[in-house]
Amino acid sequence: MKKIVISLCLGAFLSFTSFAQNVDQKDLVQTYINSLSKQNLINNLGVLASDEMEGRKTGEFGQKMAANFIRDYYKDLKIDAAPGTDDYFQIVPSKDMRRMFSPKLNDSENVAAYIEGSEFPNEYIVISAHYDHVGMANGEIYNGADDDASGNSAVMEIARLFQKAKLAGNGPKRTIVFLHCTGEEYGLFGSNYYVNNPLFPLENTVCNLNIDMIGRTDKKHEKSKDYLYLVGSDKLSQELHDLSEATNKKYSKLILDYEFNEENHPEQIYYRSDHYNFAKRNIPVIFYYSGTHVDYHQPTDTFEKIEFDKMHQRIKLIFATAWEVANQPNRIKLNQ
Repeated sequence: MKKIVISLCLGAFLSFTSFAQNVDQKDLVQTYINSLSKQNLINNLGVLASDEMEGRKTGEFGQKMAANFIRDYYKDLKIDAAPGTDDYFQIVPSKDMRRMFSPKLNDSENVAAYIEGSEFPNEYIVISAHYDHVGMANGEIYNGADDDASGNSAVMEIARLFQKAKLAGNGPKRTIVFLHCTGEEYGLFGSNYYVNNPLFPLENTVCNLNIDMIGRTDKKHEKSKDYLYLVGSDKLSQELHDLSEATNKKYSKLILDYEFNEENHPEQIYYRSDHYNFAKRNIPVIFYYSGTHVDYHQPTDTFEKIEFDKMHQRIKLIFATAWEVANQPNRIKLNQ
């Protein structure tokens, strides 16, 4: 009878301990979510979408200015350059950016930084955005504030939060890779080069969280307060999808719209941003997207039209999802 009592007590203790740890973990994540800075988003997006960047066309002066700005940001935060890079730059040769109907492009650069995991350093979560845009035409600058200065400022702020956590002794258990891709606008060239010449082993890459255009509201959601499209979350890993849903309920409570995840959707968004090159290698992905608008690929996609309050809310979900994937006991599983 004593053994039964002891077992019951021990079971209750373990159950309470597990509950306490879960509560503490939620509080910890919430602490970093609360320190997400809208002003940092404004500052970084403002630089990337400025006229000085000349529309960030792949291989040209403005794109290289943007690459330097992103690199210097990671240096200032003391986040390490990814191994195999040249001072954060993974050179993408012009010969690897050719296909029918694409313009002739010059050599360009992916920008890659990382925070090493404390328990599973050889498992990797890649958080990505493309920082190129389409440059200038007829004397007008295509600033690409939403496409995709919004995604890059999000990745940069997420990196700051993870580095803040690390410096406080709460670093991620798995390694987080921050990847800013070039050449997306002309054929997903930067991400394609990365997966063909990976800086971290693809077989140990747990997932890719890709952010492309999260700064505006599309026509469908004009009356929605907080929403976000998610694409691809269940295609390779139902566990990733379920984790994403649970994370949203716990931390961000956005309206999650899966319209573009439909197999036969006419816009075929799943195939149109950098996550697709990871998905082709059987790496689970989530693509975060707020939809198109009248300024898409126009010189009117400018800084003052970005809805920073909505961006702020959307980034909470992306950061919390990355945190949960990085810190759960087991690597997320692929669908059978």
